[in-house]
Amino acid sequence: MRIYFASDTHLGAKAVGDRRGQEVRFVAWLDKIKEDADSIYLLGDIFDYWFEYKSVVPKGYVRFLAKLAELTQKGIDIHIFTGNHDVWMFSYLQEECGVKVHTEHYPYEADGKRFFVGHGDGLGKYDKGYKLLKWVFYCRPIQVMYSWLHPDFANWIANTWSFLSRKNNSKKTKFHQFMGADEEIQIKYVNDVEREKGGKEYDYYVFGHRHILADYETKYGAQALIIGDWLNNFSYALWDGKELKLYQVDKDNPTGEAIEVTDKYRFR
Repeated sequence: MRIYFASDTHLGAKAVGDRRGQEVRFVAWLDKIKEDADSIYLLGDIFDYWFEYKSVVPKGYVRFLAKLAELTQKGIDIHIFTGNHDVWMFSYLQEECGVKVHTEHYPYEADGKRFFVGHGDGLGKYDKGYKLLKWVFYCRPIQVMYSWLHPDFANWIANTWSFLSRKNNSKKTKFHQFMGADEEIQIKYVNDVEREKGGKEYDYYVFGHRHILADYETKYGAQALIIGDWLNNFSYALWDGKELKLYQVDKDNPTGEAIEVTDKYRFR
């Protein structure tokens, strides 16, 4: 099987100057990989903000949504995971585009290998403050009350929050690089799982969320990938039936030849 993974496109982000160009680039990449993809996993924060009212969905994204529908009709299995920015996906994408939506991390098998994939947020015992915020996002009464807001006002709140959060994170130098196995929550979680298991629970872990590239090998030989984003890295992961590798495309030519990620992103 050929399985593609991408994450953190943040379509519609206020901080992106050319938002339409960003969507066009990602759609062009999806159009390229449709020729050999069996499955595509989009691991969260695909939209910078998404909230489905009963009869209203966010404006825009017509190229992306049309491409999803085209690919599922072609028989490609597409999975979308909710992230911390687009947590409020309900039934629209499933009904209109034919994708499978996941709100939790998802274990599965392919080619005799065990995978554990998802956005990479809220894992294990870490980041309790974020877990509280995530509980608020998933709380149904709060979702209902939020839906009473006019969509224009709700969009303004969410987009402003996202913009300020990104601006604050941009000041954290260490935040934009691999912080080591003892500090990266996703890697700490993977190592915790193996420590409790006393061996390898999964062969491959694939996460987004952190907007960095990292290929980490655990003590027991599992491979954990953090697959970057489509804001700065323009990256993805590919399982070709034998190996799981990270690749980057040219921002200005996403359908051109992809380059395999170099050793500087490999950690042990």
